[in-house]
Amino acid sequence: MTLRFTSAIFTQSSPTLAQCPPDKGSEVAFAGRSNAGKSSALNSLTDNHKLARTSKTPGRTQLINFFQLSDNQRLVDLPGYGFAKVPKAMKERWDRNLAEYLQERQSLRGLVLLMDIRHPLQPYDLQMVKWAADANMPTHILLTKADKLKRGPGQNTLQKVRKELKQLGLDNNISVQTFSAPKKEGLKELEKVLRGWLGE
Repeated sequence: MTLRFTSAIFTQSSPTLAQCPPDKGSEVAFAGRSNAGKSSALNSLTDNHKLARTSKTPGRTQLINFFQLSDNQRLVDLPGYGFAKVPKAMKERWDRNLAEYLQERQSLRGLVLLMDIRHPLQPYDLQMVKWAADANMPTHILLTKADKLKRGPGQNTLQKVRKELKQLGLDNNISVQTFSAPKKEGLKELEKVLRGWLGE
């Protein structure tokens, strides 16, 4: 059966791991700073501009949101990190729920980590990459908003990110690409990675 990303439907939002859907099948999680363009990427992938709520206020996604592709394949939108103006206690609770989901969810097959191409590998991004490496979790970095840079500088950033990950010894099981949601640039490359993980 061919996996169709356009068939994605929202199923539920969960504040904690315990309230997530049954832990079976395969799912891929999307994570990134609150202003990295996560909702836009999901909407572009599914060709549905209402699927993930894009917000002018970064940090609106405070819950783990599940989108079903088939009976046993899901996309997951994780809470944005590192930016939202929220009380400290709430931020700590999000971080805890995020860590718990990433470490304990058995059906998680891979992590798509989104970073603004103009500000890649911020401290929190590196923390996520290190966590994924420790957990042996396949990770695909999307350098979003590639349309904000000319092609040359965009390619330079891509090479720089790959080089830095290699220098840090974090390049195993991790791939990087440029991406632009409005121009649908890099969409086919992303789909190919997701199909591999979700096991068509």
